[in-house]
Amino acid sequence: MRKVVTLLTAAAIAGSLFAYSARPVQAQKQYMDAMTAKYEGVAEQIKEQKCGVCHGKQKTQRSEYAKALEKALGEKKVKDVEKINAALDAVAAMEYADGKTYGDLLKESKLPAPFSE
Repeated sequence: MRKVVTLLTAAAIAGSLFAYSARPVQAQKQYMDAMTAKYEGVAEQIKEQKCGVCHGKQKTQRSEYAKALEKALGEKKVKDVEKINAALDAVAAMEYADGKTYGDLLKESKLPAPFSE
C-alpha cells in the first residue's frame, strides 16, 4: 500500500510539473535564425540575448517588437522561412519611435527595446 501511495504521489508531481512547463509560447528557433540571417549588423547581439530579444524573464512577456511580429505572422509556430522573412519585412516597415521604423533601428545595428512593464 505504501508503494502505491508513493508511486501515485510521484506521478501526480511529475504530471503537475509537465503541465506547468507546457505553456503556450511562440518563441521559435527559426524566428531567431531568420532574424540573425536578415540583420547581420545585430546578429551577435541576437545570439547573446537569444530569447531576450523578444521576451522578458517569463516567455509570456513580449516586447512591442515581438507583438508586432506575432501579428505580422498571423498564426502561431510558423516554420516557413519565406513567411517569417515576410513578417520580418512587414515589422521593419512599422514605426518604432520618433518617426523611425524598426528597420531603421536594425540598420543602425541596434535591437528594438526589450520587454518592459
